[in-house]
Amino acid sequence: MFDIVLYQPEIPPNTGNTIRLSANCGARLHLVKPLGFEITDKTLARAGLDYHDLAHVVVHEDWAACLAALAGRRIFAFSTRGARRYDQVEYREGDVLLFGRETSGLPEELLAALPQVQRVRVPMRPANRSINLSNTVALAVYEAWRQHDFAGAA
Repeated sequence: MFDIVLYQPEIPPNTGNTIRLSANCGARLHLVKPLGFEITDKTLARAGLDYHDLAHVVVHEDWAACLAALAGRRIFAFSTRGARRYDQVEYREGDVLLFGRETSGLPEELLAALPQVQRVRVPMRPANRSINLSNTVALAVYEAWRQHDFAGAA
């Protein structure tokens, strides 16, 4: 399956929704500190923590620790500054789908460290800033999973 990384998420319901998504599709979820909430936040619990026992969630102290844990894997960074559309990628088992903060996305230095072909975007109308984080994660994960014929699904 795939790994989802939320880099310094700020809004509890987005992370809760992503926990629920990861449980339902079999993806592993990585959260990179600092988090904009406590992992026990009531809003987080309402949105997805009841799925926590069904999800594989790892919290990393920083990006370096997360990167070390995922060493050797292809990382696709989702950004409005991405070079190619997310649906033009041929996802492989074990790929990492990386998403940035709700308010500022991924830092430029993090994006610059990845090959341009691994910086992807979700298309949207030009005048808009971005799509909700948990919605973007769902689009990406389901596209990657679809390419693998929804392996493991009922």
